[in-house]
Amino acid sequence: MLRSKDSFKTQSNLEVNGQTYTYYALNGGELGEMVEAARLPVSVKVLLENLLRHEDGETCSREDIVALAKSRGKAADHEFAYHPARVLMQDFTGVPGVVDLAAMRNALVKRGADPQKINPLSPVDLVIDHSVTIDKFGDSSSFKDNVAIEMGRNLERYQFLKWGQGAFNNFSVVPPGTGICHQVNLEYLAKSVWTEKVDGQQLAYPDTLVGTDSHTTMINALGVLGWGVGGIEAEAAMLGQPISMLVPDVVGFELTGELQEGITATDLVLRVVEMLREHGVVGKFVEFYGDGLAHLPIADRATIANMAPEYGATCGFFPIDNQTINYLRLSGRDEQQLALVEAYCKAQGMWRDENYQTPDFAATLSLDISTVEPNLAGPKRPQDRVPVKNLKESIDSFIELAGKKDQIDTGVALKGSDEPMHHGDVVIAAITSCTNTSNPAVMLGAGLVARKAVEKGLKVKPWVKTSLAPGSRVVTEYLEKAGLQKDLDELGFNLVGYGCTTCIGNSGPLPDEVEQAISENDLIVSSVLSGNRNFEGRIHPLVRANWLASPPLVVAYGLAGTTRIDLSSEPLGKGSDGQPVYLKDIWPTNAEIDSLVQTIDNEMFRKEYASVFDGDENWRLIESVKGATYEFPRESTYIQEPPFFEPEYAGNVGDIKGASILALLGDSVTTDHISPAGSIPKDSPAAQFLREHKVQDKDFNSYGSRRGNHEIMMRGTFGNIRIRNEMVPEIEGGYTRKRGEKEPKFIYDVAMEYQAENTPSVIVGGKEYGTGSSRDWAAKGTLLLGVKAVIVESFERIHRSNLVGMGVLPLQFTGDDDRKSLQLTGDEQIDILGLEGELKPKQLFKAIIHYADGSEREIELQSRLDTLVEVKYYQSGGVLNFVLDRLAESA
Repeated sequence: MLRSKDSFKTQSNLEVNGQTYTYYALNGGELGEMVEAARLPVSVKVLLENLLRHEDGETCSREDIVALAKSRGKAADHEFAYHPARVLMQDFTGVPGVVDLAAMRNALVKRGADPQKINPLSPVDLVIDHSVTIDKFGDSSSFKDNVAIEMGRNLERYQFLKWGQGAFNNFSVVPPGTGICHQVNLEYLAKSVWTEKVDGQQLAYPDTLVGTDSHTTMINALGVLGWGVGGIEAEAAMLGQPISMLVPDVVGFELTGELQEGITATDLVLRVVEMLREHGVVGKFVEFYGDGLAHLPIADRATIANMAPEYGATCGFFPIDNQTINYLRLSGRDEQQLALVEAYCKAQGMWRDENYQTPDFAATLSLDISTVEPNLAGPKRPQDRVPVKNLKESIDSFIELAGKKDQIDTGVALKGSDEPMHHGDVVIAAITSCTNTSNPAVMLGAGLVARKAVEKGLKVKPWVKTSLAPGSRVVTEYLEKAGLQKDLDELGFNLVGYGCTTCIGNSGPLPDEVEQAISENDLIVSSVLSGNRNFEGRIHPLVRANWLASPPLVVAYGLAGTTRIDLSSEPLGKGSDGQPVYLKDIWPTNAEIDSLVQTIDNEMFRKEYASVFDGDENWRLIESVKGATYEFPRESTYIQEPPFFEPEYAGNVGDIKGASILALLGDSVTTDHISPAGSIPKDSPAAQFLREHKVQDKDFNSYGSRRGNHEIMMRGTFGNIRIRNEMVPEIEGGYTRKRGEKEPKFIYDVAMEYQAENTPSVIVGGKEYGTGSSRDWAAKGTLLLGVKAVIVESFERIHRSNLVGMGVLPLQFTGDDDRKSLQLTGDEQIDILGLEGELKPKQLFKAIIHYADGSEREIELQSRLDTLVEVKYYQSGGVLNFVLDRLAESA
């Protein structure tokens, strides 16, 4: 903890139940006058307190504090340094993060420095939640079987993480089979107000964090300011580097009214996502306010806050109020903590009650919650809301666009079933993801739908793969207490694991006969999942239409077996009495759900989190090496020492000359398109590498589980089966064309040819480049393929930051220039000039395009190195090399 200069003299004391806490008050003296005049949003007050506590005259100055205090909720071109209190990681992004730290320790040893200099300076919690795959489903042994398979597949990774837990300070691991990181954060890790012993005083300050998963934003439901960053940025924060940011725009979102009968928080959030995407909040804070919050419990707020990445915002923040205290008490936090949260927030003007005054915002939106109707979103973007009554029309249009209009009603025989399959059928019905499994109302609602369906004699269609993957064991506690788990089991929604599963592409294989029917007949089939992501190629390679929905609707569509249905007017099927059963016949009332929600108590939370770091017997039996440094096993196909700290990646910034275009991409290219994720295709360069290393196809596992091996990840970068490279418009997938050649090749293979020839390369794209998850391998893989710059029309926030963090230059077209107006085909060479002199944030660079016919065109490209700190990172070859250089110099 840095000692603050406290030039505003804001340090004060707060007495709570006989305990004295020191804090930095926002309402005193000259600063208090500025804060009151600016009517600051609560989220900005959290940032302001952070600056007061870290004022040192260097990384944080008095001028920074004044700029933020006067911001009035509006963006300003003023850079400041933000120090989150802690870091949250999941294992897909956490493993490569720990790999980098281990490699940094080895690099320090090579420089003759103490490897112990590499240690997290802030608390870091890594939750293993991304590794369980739904290999087994639909029976009582599914959970046990999937855990056994997970342990077998991931033993090397888990041994490595156990080494890290013992080797690093301030680093704890929540073992597999416990829950999803965001739900564990909400239910256990977060405190809303953090405390720390500093110079003999108990210092209190707002709980803040960054996480290596974009849905870290879920914690904003508890008034905890947090958002997702790339693994690279998180590693820097762990090592004491502040996050450089600009004074943000804060968009106020007013919620009024109450949800109507039968409407869920999922329906609400899909409407919110649609509205905010339409408004445009990329890179902005969203803060919710209004009378509707009084009727919105924390679980519903968490659903909304979780999907901030889907509406594009940095965060979706809810001020602390009585609902917050109620949830903290329910989830087992102690009474002194609750008293501190309330007293601190009231003292700082961060408490929401009937006297709450609407702050000044850069812009405002308003939604009457009572107008929300039942919704889904899809078929491939979370912001594309479709009312339940319109789903049949929407999927039919999607099928017709795929050229299947004439076959839309044609039945396809399914081996072992009397019922044929059709286009639009649901082959995956998954209750999954922290977005909804953290919400007891929708989970209990799903259980009640299952109970009523069983009573009516309904069954899930034979082609539907069903699953239930809660975000914590508490969910199992209350489902079993209510007697609803047996009803879910009856329909095949058995527990398959505690983790992200389907939402991140770990949906596992479909039954052989279903895969055969889809592949042989080119069926356009659907998944329905209670997740937050449905991008192309993410859920399952054979499933082209993916729909986000509430858990009760997941059960309903599993019963219907198709998305070519209007559930508001058409029956789900026939009951055991031969009569049609409609959704309204099995949909629970709000009162039924509420009565079960009231049975949840804090003993459930205390019981499940009492041994949260212990793990099961499988975890406890894992043996791992010990020591300050890690000797990477050369034969491992899971964990390898990355080359990021070798001399060729250590900066040496200069002009980029004669660069070839490696890929020419369109709009809304996601990090799912760029970063390897999901299953490893059998004909891919990564598969070839694994076979060369004696790994059988059945043991490929997923890209996510192999993120600790750069050799595999770089081979899968830009390898998504649905990515479209305009240089090879006739092919879908990770292919390109080498400049001057006609034959398509894998992007990896062409990149290696360019590197062998010492030819730099660039990526060219359209708008919203890098939307989606905070995947550091989207930047790491780009770097290792030899890409020196990414030139697009606009970036999504996290990926741009990750590119900078790896030393790849992010550039934007200016004026009316874009890949189309410049008539780029991939046969051009590009020079980017002006990099050898003094670099400044957001400066313009001259670029010369050399066309294949010998003509040239000069354009200007704007640097998206947005701050001075980012310029320094880029010049050092990325943030990790920047930190390493500083630590080595201080040896």
